[in-house]
Amino acid sequence: MTDVVDEAGTDGLVIGADGRARCAWGGSTPDYEPYHDLEWGRRVDGDDALFERMSLEAFQSGLSWITILRKRPAFRAAFAGFSITAVAAFTEQDAARLMADTGIVRNRMKVDATLHNARVAAGLPDGLAALLWSYAPAPRPRPASRADVPAITPESTALAKDLKKRGFKFVGPTTAYALMQATGMVDDHLAGCFVAPTREPADGLPAA
Repeated sequence: MTDVVDEAGTDGLVIGADGRARCAWGGSTPDYEPYHDLEWGRRVDGDDALFERMSLEAFQSGLSWITILRKRPAFRAAFAGFSITAVAAFTEQDAARLMADTGIVRNRMKVDATLHNARVAAGLPDGLAALLWSYAPAPRPRPASRADVPAITPESTALAKDLKKRGFKFVGPTTAYALMQATGMVDDHLAGCFVAPTREPADGLPAA
């Protein structure tokens, strides 16, 4: 379906059947293509929307993202659309229901952490979105290759530290950076990817 492009400056891209160059992971399976093209790296605002992304990234820990993506509809149904207010009110009976739901990842620590995180998020004075976006770094040129994409950054480390201090669980520096990538706080589409940048680089740097 796809051909890997190894030319200088385009390492880590694939050319899809539609002729478009994508980040290699975005063309690795049909399930990834629309997520890569339409969601990943796009700005996400709103407390509930960001709570969903945070929760799913936590569930992904130790698993492949494709597993979570395929189960996302079931997760949304099980967790009341990831409404912070609704999940914060979940009871032990809800936790038991979730652990019996074969459509989601049934990990008790992650289920309990999600319910706990909803309660913490509900108590944030300025909301979850304001907190998360306060750690978004200045826009920068896109990475030239897969080797240039970091796993953690100073900003994700600082965000994870702040979240932990506030009581959030299952959000370490790597998970925090994956959250930043997924929600447009950073743009880690490769330089040759067809997806248009959604944030302008700082200090007059040219767009990738």
